[in-house]
Amino acid sequence: MKTAKTKTVSQPKKTASARKIPKSKKTPAGKYVPTEDEIREKAMEIYYERIARGEHGTPEDDWREAEELLRG
Repeated sequence: MKTAKTKTVSQPKKTASARKIPKSKKTPAGKYVPTEDEIREKAMEIYYERIARGEHGTPEDDWREAEELLRG
């Protein structure tokens, strides 16, 4: 008597593009917490505006300003 071989089907691995991006959330105190992507986009906007005005600064300053603006 032959036994039937069963094929095991493996689940596809999750890639970076398949991962869910966390949404912005509020803390228990109700304060808005922006995601890293939101902060990054705002920092880039601040950077381009700063460069257009011919002002000096650093990426870290742009990041901190973006965090402050988004968190309120």
